Amino acid sequence: MKKNKIGRLTEPTMAMYFIVLLAFAAASFLLEQPVLAAVEAGATTLLFVFYQVRRVHRRKALMAYIQSATDNLETAARGEIPLPMALVRLVGGEIVWSNRQFAKITGMKDSLFEQKINTVLPGFTTEWLAAGKTECPGELTLQGRRYRVFGSTFHEKGPTGPLLGSIYLVDLTELYQVRDEYIRSRPVVSIILVDNYDELTRNLAEGAISTLNAALDEVITRCTEGYHGMLRRLERNRYLFVFEARDLQKSLETKFRLLEEIRQVVSPTGVAATISLGIGKEAATFEEGYNFAALSIEMALSRGGDQVVIKDRYNFSFYGGHTKETDHRSKVRSRVTANSLSELVSQSSHVFVMGHKNADLDAVGAAVGICCLCRKRGKQAKIVIDLEKNAAEKLLEQLQATPEYSGCFLSGQDALLLADPKSLLVVVDTNRPDQVECKPLLDAISKVCVVDHHRRAADYINPVVVNLHEPYASSASELATELLQYAVEGTDILPIEARALLAGIVLDTKNFNVRTGERTFEAAAFLRRIGADTVEVKKLLQNDFQATLARYQVIKSARLYRNQIAIAALNSTTSRTIAAQAADELLSIQGILTSFVLYPEDNRVIISARSIGDTNVQVILEPLGGGGNAATAGAQVPDCDVKTALDRLVASIDQYYQE
Repeated sequence: MKKNKIGRLTEPTMAMYFIVLLAFAAASFLLEQPVLAAVEAGATTLLFVFYQVRRVHRRKALMAYIQSATDNLETAARGEIPLPMALVRLVGGEIVWSNRQFAKITGMKDSLFEQKINTVLPGFTTEWLAAGKTECPGELTLQGRRYRVFGSTFHEKGPTGPLLGSIYLVDLTELYQVRDEYIRSRPVVSIILVDNYDELTRNLAEGAISTLNAALDEVITRCTEGYHGMLRRLERNRYLFVFEARDLQKSLETKFRLLEEIRQVVSPTGVAATISLGIGKEAATFEEGYNFAALSIEMALSRGGDQVVIKDRYNFSFYGGHTKETDHRSKVRSRVTANSLSELVSQSSHVFVMGHKNADLDAVGAAVGICCLCRKRGKQAKIVIDLEKNAAEKLLEQLQATPEYSGCFLSGQDALLLADPKSLLVVVDTNRPDQVECKPLLDAISKVCVVDHHRRAADYINPVVVNLHEPYASSASELATELLQYAVEGTDILPIEARALLAGIVLDTKNFNVRTGERTFEAAAFLRRIGADTVEVKKLLQNDFQATLARYQVIKSARLYRNQIAIAALNSTTSRTIAAQAADELLSIQGILTSFVLYPEDNRVIISARSIGDTNVQVILEPLGGGGNAATAGAQVPDCDVKTALDRLVASIDQYYQE
């Protein structure tokens, strides 16, 4: 198109001349002069061929002259432009003009005005220019060189003309190489911790401990060979490993084989070693990197150990953690926590106890235990709960009928009106700020304590003044019972409080079938001795006839996946209690080791998950925003329908088994 315009402006119209010559030849032929006609026709043909050849050469010379004149104008007006530059018509992507540097790096030598930008620069787009940006979001690679592209826009032939864009290519190859090497060589600080070192070395002689230490050193050293780093043993069960960021990708590709290799170390008593890795990356200083690594180790231990946690400037990433937790709790911590919490209660003007949304028997039971501790210190704690939306109606009715709990229950808004700078908030049965009963109350009170047994999530409550977070415990009620054993006398605990605590333990352990340890039975025995009636606890867990039918309808809709996973995806809403009970009931079917129940609620999908095998349902639901522990977990998927949530759940299950 551009060539035709130039041709019409610079070349005469020769068609009329050739038509006249052909007319003379025809006239000669009609006048019976064939020889003359043939000579005239031949001469006309030769002239036409000569004209076409000269026309092509003349056009090339003209284009070269235009390019040379443009370059001369650039040189005269602004000096030689050192950057590759081109003008592009944004509608259609045609190159209007370019300088010599652009033609040189792109290999363009002819037919300049017929080229499109995506032909000359494959994969390049001018959408960013049309969007009003002055810098291309990505880099451009040509002939092994790396360029940053800048540009601007203007209108051709006035404000109403076609929109043109000018692009400038800046060669930043060396700068990019230095930047990439800087990123690859950034220090990554990691702490390697042997989770069960005390269990490995228990009742061993010094010689056996030395042999075990040597075996641990050998495996850890072998798995860290080939890294550009430094490994040092800090304590008997703790190592410091500093390496370069380029090697972190190597660990990700091998899925941190150290987690598996370390299990080769087995104590004489038959206990296999497990480790946790806390990694800090993208830190500004070594000190900050070590702090990131320390936070990662704390997170790994609070999630049960035997996993890798990576902390950058903004988020946590989790790898591993598929195995069941091993109980590493110490009664010393419970005693110290009980004393610290008692002192805080005495110093506070108001004490509020809050569980998670839709509180169940475990949340209410743990809250009741904290209220008993507060009563011993002369304070009446207030339980923040939604009396309309919860899964503990029967227990709440009995508590409200007890004089000691008269006026004890209040809403989050009422609690906000009572709170002052000296108030204390105790959060039970959750460690996630978005799951508490009243988030504004959590934000308003500065002194916060947490009593929880779920694996710690990335967005855990922080800061806290007292933190009894034990992922090895069966329930929050078990932890609250242990606190009461050190803070009050048995006679100070009301029978209804003992019953509530035992109901919470029974609920989360599925009648002592899952996640139970010796501490669980010790807590249950203590509660039974002080008056907890197991028959009354059984009544608290009973369902009515309609709820039972609804539960079996959920079970009926379940389908098998991977031969041992039952998934029930409901198209209609149900209660969380029925969904959770259906998930529990599915595990009583032979061959089913894991269960998931999905149902819609408002504009989200609720998922309840259970496991009695090696599958860690908390790890499966975590990518969907869920939490919990290895045997019991849940998730709320916002802005989603059941089919989409089911697809995401299946993808997460597949990813879990691939790892």
